[in-house]
Amino acid sequence: MEEDTKPLLIPVGGDESNYGIMNIQFNPEDFKCKRPFHVEPTNIVSVNDDMQQVTDEASAMNKRIQYYSRLTSPTDRALIAPDHVLPAPDEIYVYSLLGTVFRVDSCADGYGKNSSIVTIFVIWNTMMGTSILSIPWGIKQAGFTSGIILILLMGLLTLYCCYRVVKSRKMIPLVDTSNWEFPDVCKYYFGSFGQWTSLLFSMVSLVGAMVVYWVLMSNFLFNTGKFIYNYVHDINVTDIVPGTNGSNKVICPSAAGDHPPQNRSMVFSSGNSTGFELFEEWWNKSQTVPFYLVAVLLPLLNLKSPSFFAKFNVLGTVSVIYLILLVTVKAAHLGIHLEYNWFTENEFFVPEFRILFPQLTGVLTLAFFIHNCVITLLQNNKNQENNVRDLSIAYLLVGLTYLYVGVIIFASFPSPPLSKECIEQNFLDNFPSNDVMSFIARIFLLFQMMTVYPLLGYLARVQVLRQVFGNAYPSVFHVLILNIAIVGAGVLMARFYPNIGGIIRYSGATCGLAFVFVYPSLIYVISLHRAGQLTWPVLIIHIFIIVLGLANLIAQFLL
Repeated sequence: MEEDTKPLLIPVGGDESNYGIMNIQFNPEDFKCKRPFHVEPTNIVSVNDDMQQVTDEASAMNKRIQYYSRLTSPTDRALIAPDHVLPAPDEIYVYSLLGTVFRVDSCADGYGKNSSIVTIFVIWNTMMGTSILSIPWGIKQAGFTSGIILILLMGLLTLYCCYRVVKSRKMIPLVDTSNWEFPDVCKYYFGSFGQWTSLLFSMVSLVGAMVVYWVLMSNFLFNTGKFIYNYVHDINVTDIVPGTNGSNKVICPSAAGDHPPQNRSMVFSSGNSTGFELFEEWWNKSQTVPFYLVAVLLPLLNLKSPSFFAKFNVLGTVSVIYLILLVTVKAAHLGIHLEYNWFTENEFFVPEFRILFPQLTGVLTLAFFIHNCVITLLQNNKNQENNVRDLSIAYLLVGLTYLYVGVIIFASFPSPPLSKECIEQNFLDNFPSNDVMSFIARIFLLFQMMTVYPLLGYLARVQVLRQVFGNAYPSVFHVLILNIAIVGAGVLMARFYPNIGGIIRYSGATCGLAFVFVYPSLIYVISLHRAGQLTWPVLIIHIFIIVLGLANLIAQFLL
């Protein structure tokens, strides 16, 4: 209770280094890191067992402090609440649009308690997502050499823009921004326009990610069900698509045309062919399976709190590690198949440089996207002075992971007899449904996505319904209508446009235009201009970055 007797203001005197604004001296403990105990629906939400984000007491205290803060100017810290009146911070979660969720623990002694190694791993884990499945296809679209160069360049460019996001708060003078997120910075510079556009682009990327999830879950559920049915009924099935022979079979589904048959296969066993045909009729990748998912996932989306599913975050790491293992084993059996044709295309190989390279940049924009939650992730770093270094190392590891998976799959793809053009937008589709290693990978990814999907839906609900109704759960009816709209978008795309590479690059280029290219560059230029430090080289470089982001978006619709 001794702490409760401390005055909010300390008389002037003593060490002048502790003087605050207007000659008011502050207790040094007041400058410790204070977690926001009332989290507004920007990019961070807390997940509790009930629908409230905070207790009634904390909510009332938040309103009181907001009222007091309006009684003085933003530069006056006299009415800032001291630590001892704040409730203990609830657990909060940071959601990545790539499909992972990370729990941020409360601060201690002014800093987070994660070491640099943990911080690096958390950023790597948050960035790794479904985009990794499309990296080999993106390299094929860009060409082998240009694909490698683009992964390196996009990694460096997105890292720099992410660095600008991290530094954006500290460039705001005379305002306490210790608890601000990047959308708060956008609101400071651009007003309500910045707030609403950040919400819009965030929703585009959220819905895009959920649509990609639905398409992939339909794919994985279809192939998993097919594998189990054939195994239980001892059916030997060969898909009617071109492929290699042997135990490590690789297939080319796209060789059947722009709209490959979903269930065309041939039964070679003497089993009940009628039963198999009936199974194929009711177990169709695009016509039936996407609708089966509705019965499972729609009720989960309507839960008031998805905190239970956040416990399965480790599955994301396990899935990525297993994919790396799968790629390594497959490459060891298939060998390397490369031939360098710099500008000409032949029957089995693609040129090293192709005009379709923006399709890879669109995928990479989402693959390297962490800009909406990087501030919170780094706030939990024990060594704040190492933030830039740890962020750079994390980006390096992410880039190396993408390079490894993309290059190995492309190089080991058996050409001849198959053409490199056969590499699918989801490289697991190049392995038949009866491939055991691919079956395990699909099981891992299916279960991971089914646990992450409600988390993404919860975040979408918080951002939309709180803005419209001021409540993340205004009524069962409103939540149901929103969830039906989101699920319907996924079902329609899985039914008529199961093109995950296209969805990833469209959503990546769209949200990347705002969060990666435009806002970080504009905020940096404006802050330098207000400080009288803006130079022509800096202005030209950041205008060029904005132009690159705009060109990246436009190119997705032209190719």
